[in-house]
Amino acid sequence: MTDLLPTPAQSAPPGPAAAPTFAVISGEQVHQALDGREKELVDLVEATYRLHGAGDSVNPPSYFLRFPDRPASRIIALPASLGGPVRVDGMKWISSFPDNVRSGLPRASAVLILNDHDTGYPFACLESSVISAARTAASAALAADRLSGTRPRPRRVGFFGTGLIARYIHTFLAGTGWTFDAIGVHDLSADSAAGFSGYLRQAGAGEQVTVHDSAEDLVRSSDLVVFATVAGRPHVTTPGWFRHNPLVLHVSLRDLAPEVLLASANYVDDVEHCLKADTSAHLAERLTGNRDFLDGTLNDVLLGRAVPPRDRPVVFSPFGLGVLDLAVGKYVYDQVARAGELRLIDDFFHDLRRYG
Repeated sequence: MTDLLPTPAQSAPPGPAAAPTFAVISGEQVHQALDGREKELVDLVEATYRLHGAGDSVNPPSYFLRFPDRPASRIIALPASLGGPVRVDGMKWISSFPDNVRSGLPRASAVLILNDHDTGYPFACLESSVISAARTAASAALAADRLSGTRPRPRRVGFFGTGLIARYIHTFLAGTGWTFDAIGVHDLSADSAAGFSGYLRQAGAGEQVTVHDSAEDLVRSSDLVVFATVAGRPHVTTPGWFRHNPLVLHVSLRDLAPEVLLASANYVDDVEHCLKADTSAHLAERLTGNRDFLDGTLNDVLLGRAVPPRDRPVVFSPFGLGVLDLAVGKYVYDQVARAGELRLIDDFFHDLRRYG
C-alpha cells in the first residue's frame, strides 16, 4: 500500500482554501457558556498567566480613546495574541461611560474580535462585557487564593463598590469554594449598596451582610477587601486603616493613595501595564522615582518566586490583560461551536478571489 502514496514530487498542489466563516455570539450565549464554570475558568486564567509569564503571548499596551467633552468616559482597545494550545489573536474594544448608571444602563459595554492565528481572518465577534467581567473575577479569585496562601484564609470580605464586577467577583469566590463569616458592603450610592445586598441574599449567601456607611469601617472590619469602583483618582488615603494586614484586591486600580501602597506588599498582573495611566501604582512610582515597592507579579507567586508576607497588607493590582479576554473568548467560542449553535453570517467576507 505504501507504493500508492505520492512522493513529494508527485504530490498534488494544495486545493483552494475553504472560505473563512464569521460568527456572532450574543451575550446570552456567552452567559450560557460560562455560567456555573467558575472553577474551570479560574484554572484557564491561571494557565493563561503562566503562558504570558513564559513569553508565549503578545500583549501590547492598551489604547485609550478619550473625549474632551466627556472626560469621565473612555473606550479602550486591548489587542493581544496568545500561543500555547489556544493559538488565537484578537482585540477587546470596551467602553466605560459612568453616566450610564444614572439611566439604569451598566457602565461598561464591550465586544471581542477573535482572529485566526494562521490567516489573520477574524472569525468571531462576541459580546464581551460578560467575558470581561468573568475574566476579571476569575483573576481576582485566583489571586485571593494564592496571595492568602501563607496567612489564615480571610473570613470577612468587604466590597467597596457594588456594580457588575463586584457581583461577578462574589460569584467566582463562591463558585471556587470560598465561604465567609460576614460580608461587608460600601458604596457612595445607597441604592447600589442596597441592590447588591439584595443580590447577595437572593444568591443564597448565608453570611451576615452589613452595609457600612463609612469606608473606614468597611476596610477595618474586612480581612479581604475588594475595590471595584469607577474612581479616577485615589480617595482612600490612610495607611492606618489597613493596620490589620488584610488582603486587598485593588481591581479598580485607582482607589488607593500611593502612601497606602508604600505601606503594603504589592503584586500586579504585569508590571509595564500596571504602571501607567495614573493607576495608584503608577502614582507610587512617580512619588518614589522607582519600582522598589513592587514585590512581584501574580505569576511570580504561582511559580513560587515570591511569597506574600503575613505582617503587612497585601495588595493585588491587576491592570487586566487582553490575553485573558482571548482565552475566555476562545473558550466560549469552542463551547458554542461544540453545541452546534454558532450563528454564522453568510457571505461576510466578499470577493475572496485574488484576481477577481
